[in-house]
Amino acid sequence: DCELLEAVIVVCLYVLSLYLIRYGNYNRMASEEQLLSPSFTVLSLILCHPSQDTESVSKVLWLDEIQQAIDEANTHQDRANQWVTLVIDVNQCLDRNQPGDILSVLKASASNTQDIIPECADRYYDALVKAKRSKSENVFNEGPWIKFNLQENYDYYYNIDSKESSWVLPESFLPKESWLTGKEIEDIIEEVTAHYICQNMWSASEDLLLRFQATSSGPILREEFEARKSFLGEQVGNVVKIQAFWKGHKQRKNYLLRQKLFTENVDSVVKIQSWYRMATARKNYLSRLQYFKDHNNEIVKIQSLMRASKARDDYKTLVGSENPPLTVIRKFVYLLDQSDLDFQEELEVARLREEVVTKIRANQQLEKDLNLMDIKIGLLVKNRITLEDVISHSKKLNKKKGGEMERLNNTDNQGIKSLSKERRKTLETYQQLFYLLQTNPLYLAKLIFQMPQNKSTKFMDTVIFTLYNYASNQREEFLLLKLFKAALEEEIKSKVDQVQEIVTGNPTVIKMVVSFNRGARGQNTLRQLLAPVVREIIEDKSLIINTNPVEVYKAWVNQLETQTGEASKLPYDVTTEQALTHPEVKNKLEASIENLRRVTDKVLISIISSLELLPYGLRYIAKVLKNSIHEKFPDASEDELLKIVGNLLYYRYMNPAIVAPDGFDIIDMTAGGQINSDQRRNLGSVAKVLQHAASNKLFEGENEHLSSMNNYLSETYQEFRKYFKEACNVLEPEEKFNMDKYTDLVTVSKPVIYISIEEIINTHSLLLEHQDVIAAEKSDSLNELLESLGEVPTVESFLGEGAVDPNDPNKENTLNQLSKTEISLYLTSKYDIGDGEAVDGRSLMIKTKKLIIDVIRNQPGNMLTEILETPATEQQELDHSKDMVSRALIDSRTPEEVKQGQPMMEDAHLPLEQKKRKIQRNLRTLEQTGHVSSKNKYQDILNEITKDIRNQRIHRKLRKAELARLQQTLNALNEKAAFYEEQINYYDTYIKTCLDNLKRKNTRRSIKLDGKAEPKGTKRAKPVRYTAAKLHEKGVLLGIDDLQTNQFKNVTFDIMATEDVGIFDVRSKFLGVEMEKVQLNIQDLLEMQYEGVAVMKMFDKVKVNVNLLIYLLNKKFYGK
Repeated sequence: DCELLEAVIVVCLYVLSLYLIRYGNYNRMASEEQLLSPSFTVLSLILCHPSQDTESVSKVLWLDEIQQAIDEANTHQDRANQWVTLVIDVNQCLDRNQPGDILSVLKASASNTQDIIPECADRYYDALVKAKRSKSENVFNEGPWIKFNLQENYDYYYNIDSKESSWVLPESFLPKESWLTGKEIEDIIEEVTAHYICQNMWSASEDLLLRFQATSSGPILREEFEARKSFLGEQVGNVVKIQAFWKGHKQRKNYLLRQKLFTENVDSVVKIQSWYRMATARKNYLSRLQYFKDHNNEIVKIQSLMRASKARDDYKTLVGSENPPLTVIRKFVYLLDQSDLDFQEELEVARLREEVVTKIRANQQLEKDLNLMDIKIGLLVKNRITLEDVISHSKKLNKKKGGEMERLNNTDNQGIKSLSKERRKTLETYQQLFYLLQTNPLYLAKLIFQMPQNKSTKFMDTVIFTLYNYASNQREEFLLLKLFKAALEEEIKSKVDQVQEIVTGNPTVIKMVVSFNRGARGQNTLRQLLAPVVREIIEDKSLIINTNPVEVYKAWVNQLETQTGEASKLPYDVTTEQALTHPEVKNKLEASIENLRRVTDKVLISIISSLELLPYGLRYIAKVLKNSIHEKFPDASEDELLKIVGNLLYYRYMNPAIVAPDGFDIIDMTAGGQINSDQRRNLGSVAKVLQHAASNKLFEGENEHLSSMNNYLSETYQEFRKYFKEACNVLEPEEKFNMDKYTDLVTVSKPVIYISIEEIINTHSLLLEHQDVIAAEKSDSLNELLESLGEVPTVESFLGEGAVDPNDPNKENTLNQLSKTEISLYLTSKYDIGDGEAVDGRSLMIKTKKLIIDVIRNQPGNMLTEILETPATEQQELDHSKDMVSRALIDSRTPEEVKQGQPMMEDAHLPLEQKKRKIQRNLRTLEQTGHVSSKNKYQDILNEITKDIRNQRIHRKLRKAELARLQQTLNALNEKAAFYEEQINYYDTYIKTCLDNLKRKNTRRSIKLDGKAEPKGTKRAKPVRYTAAKLHEKGVLLGIDDLQTNQFKNVTFDIMATEDVGIFDVRSKFLGVEMEKVQLNIQDLLEMQYEGVAVMKMFDKVKVNVNLLIYLLNKKFYGK
C-alpha cells in the first residue's frame, strides 16, 4: 500500500510539473489567472527561477519541495495581512485625528512591537502625522490600491475599498500615494524610539534600560554603553588623581590665606566671638522666656496631656500587662485607700439592703396572709358561721399593718450587742456557720434534697433566700447562683433518668429559680417585658378570642334568641364536630384565629426583642440546665435541649404571668378589681399558642379545628429556638460579677444577713438531722462548727437567762413572739487572720499584701527584693509614721461595721524595717505553700495587688449601680406594700358589711364585734346521733377498717357542737361502749373541700366523704 501511495504522489507531481512547463512562463499564466494563490506562485518561481540548473534533465517538483513552498507562501500571506492591517489602521487613525488610539494600533499590528515604548506614544503620532502630511502635499489623483514588496521577490496588492487582494499586478492598478506604507511606518517608529533611548539612556532606571535593550536599537546602544564604560573603568585611577590634586591645591591655598588672617587678628577675633556669643545667648534666653510667657496656657495643657498620657500608659500596663512592674503598681496603690465617701456609700448600701430584705420578708408574709384571707372569705360564702375566723384573721392583718409592720420595717434590728454576754460566742459561731453555708453551696444543695418537697420549699422561701439577702447585691447574687448551679446539677445527676422528666416533672431547683426570679428581684423585669402588651390586650374591649367551637356555637344560639325573641330550634348541647358544621360558627372561629395570630405576634415580638431584659441569673441557670442535660444525655439533640430551655424560660417563667397578670403584679389592679372572663380567655388563648410554639407542639386531636395555625406554630418555634439559644449565651458568674475567692477579704464591709432567731434554730436542727449526708468527712469544717455549737438551743436558751420572766403567765406567747425577732449577723470566716500567724495561705497572702503596700509607698525601688534588702532611711521611717498616724485618724472615724480586723491594725503600727522582716518571713512561708516563687522575684504577689487595684475600681462602680438598684427595688416594694394595705382596707369594709347584715338577721348564734360567742349559759344545739349503717346509707361514711358492713348497725356516732364556734366533738361507740373521741373543725373541713380533698379519715380507721359531712353539719346545726 505504501509503495502504491508513493507511486501516485510521484505521478501527481510529474503531471503538475508538465503542466507548468507546458503553459510557459509565470507571467503569461498570471495574466490568464488574475488572482493566483501564493503556493502556486512560489511553485512557479521555483520551476522558472533563473538560478535553476538549466542542465537538469528532470524539472519535476518533489513532495518536500512542494510542502516547503506551501509553508513559505503561508508565511508570506500572514506577513502581507499584518502589513495591510498596520497600514490601514495607522492611516485611518491619522485621518480621524485620534492620537489616543495610536499606541494600541501600533501594538496590535506592527511586527516590531518591542520597539514600541508607551512613553513615546505622542512622539509616534506627531512623526507619523508629519510624514503623512509631507507625502500628501503633491498628490492630486490616487487610487484605492496599496502595494507591498515581500523579500524583494513578491509584490502584494490590496484594494482598501473592495477588500480585494492579489499577488499579480491588477489591470486597473492605481496606488493610494497619500498613505504611508508599512516600511515607512516601521522606519518612523524605529527612528523615534532610537532618539528617545539616546536621550534617556544615561538617566534611565534599571527597568527602563531592560526595556531599551529589548528594542531593535538595543544591541547598538549596548555596544556604545559598554565601550564608554570600559574606557572610564580603565582610567579610574587617573581621574581620581587629577580630582584629588586639584581639590588639595584649592584647599591648601584657602587654608593658608585664612590662617594668616586669623594670626594677624587674634585679639579682635576673641573679642568679637565673646560679644557675639553673649548677645546670642541673651537673645535666645529672652526669646525663649518670652515664648514661654506667651504660651503659658498651652505649656500647662501640654504638660497635663503628657502626664495624662503617661498615666494612661501606666494604667494600660497595670491592666493589660501579665506581670506589671513595681514602679507602675506604686503609682496606683492609693486607689486601695478607703475615703469617707466609700464608707458612707457602704453604710448606705447596708442600710438599703437591710430595708429591702426586711420589706421583702414583710411583704411575703403579708401576701401569704392576704391569700389566706381570700380563702377564708371564699369559705365564708359557703358557711357564714366561720365569720369569727375571718374577723380574727382580719385583726391579725390590721395588727401587722400597724405596730408589727413598724417593727419589721425598723432598720435598727437587734445585733450581737442586744443579746446576753453569755451567748455572744455562740452567736459568733453561728456567724461563721452561716458564712460557711453561704460561700460553700454544696452543703445547702445536699440539704435541699434530703427534705420532703413541701418542707424544702418552705425552707428555701425563708432560710435560703434570707441567707443570700434575696440577692440584694452582687456578692449575694453571685453566691446564690452558685447554689442554684450546684443544686441543679445534683438534682439532674441523682433524680433525672430521662430527658423529658425535666419538662413533665416539677424539679425542686427549677421551681426555686423561677420563684426567685418572679419575686421582688425579677418582678420588675416581667413588668417591663409583658406589661405594655398585656395591658393592650386587656384594654381592647372589641377583642374577643374564643377558639372553642362549642362555646362559639352556644353564644351564637343565644344571640339568635336575643335578636328574634323566640326559642331557637337548634339543639343547645352539641359536640365539637356538630358545632363546626354551621358556617356561622366557622366564620366566627376563623375571625378569632386571625385575632389570635395578630395578638400573639405582638406578645412574641415583645418577648423576642427584650432578651437583654431577662434576668442574668435566669439565663445563666438556663445555660447550666442545657449543659447538664447534654452532659448526662449526650445523645439528646439540640432541639430537645432547647425545648427544655424553653420550658424554663417561657412555660415556667413567662406563661403564668401572661395568663394571670394580676396575680404576678404585671399590671396594676385596684383593690377589689379583677380581670373579666373574656379578658382572661383572650390572655389564656395567647399563652396556649405560645406554649405550643415554644415546645414545637402542633394542634392535633381535640384541637384539630386549630390545625390551620400549625404553620404559624412552626415559624414561631424557629423564632423561639433562636431566642432560647441566644439566651444561654451568657458569661460565667466569675466574669459577670468579677468575683473570686479573695473578694470577701478585700471588701470594705463585712457581709451581713437579717434572720430571725426561729430560722437560725430551725437551720441548726436541719443540719444536725442530716449531718451525715451533707458533711460525710469527719474533718469537714461544717462538722467542726456544729460540734462547737452543740445541741439545738431553745429560744430561751438562745437569748440567755433573763430574756423572759419565768413567772410570766404568757411566757409561751412571749417566747413565740421573740422567736420572730430578726437579728443582723455579720458573717465572718472561721479562718480569718488570728492574733498570731495566719491559719492558711489565703489569709497570709492578704496580710502580706497589705504590708507590702505600706512599704512600697514610702521606700522606692524597682524590684520587691531590692526594697526588702535595702535598709530604710530615717526620712522614709518618718514618712511611714506620718502615713500610719493619718490612717489611724481615718480608722477612728470609721463605723464599726466596716472596720478592719484587729491583727491588721496591729501590723499597721509596726516600723518600716519590722514590716519588711515580717514580709520576708511571710514570703518564705507562702513559697513553701506554693503561692509565690522567689524565682520570679515574687511577681505573683505583685500581680495579686494589681488585681486588687483593678477590682477596687470595679467595686466602686458596681456599688453606685447597686445603690440605684436598691433604691428602685425599695420603691417598688413600698408600692406593693401600699397595695396590700389597700386590700386590707377593702377586706375590712367587706367584713363590716357582713357584720351589719348579720345583726339584721335572726341567726342561731349571735356574733359580736370582738369575734367572741355569747356566754356559756346560752342554749346550745342538741347532739346528733347516727348509726354507722345510717351514715353509710347517706354516703357520709364510706367504710371502717377491719369491720364488715353488716356490723355497721352496732356502731354509733354522737356529734355535738362545742362552746367554740365551728368545733364539734364526735364520739364513737361500739355496742354501747364508748370507744374514741375526736374533734372536728368546720374550718379544716372547708379548707379540705377547697383544696379538692374528697375523703378523710377519722379515728385513723373511719373513712368519710368530706363534702357530705360538711352538708350534714350545715343541715343539722346551721339550718343550711
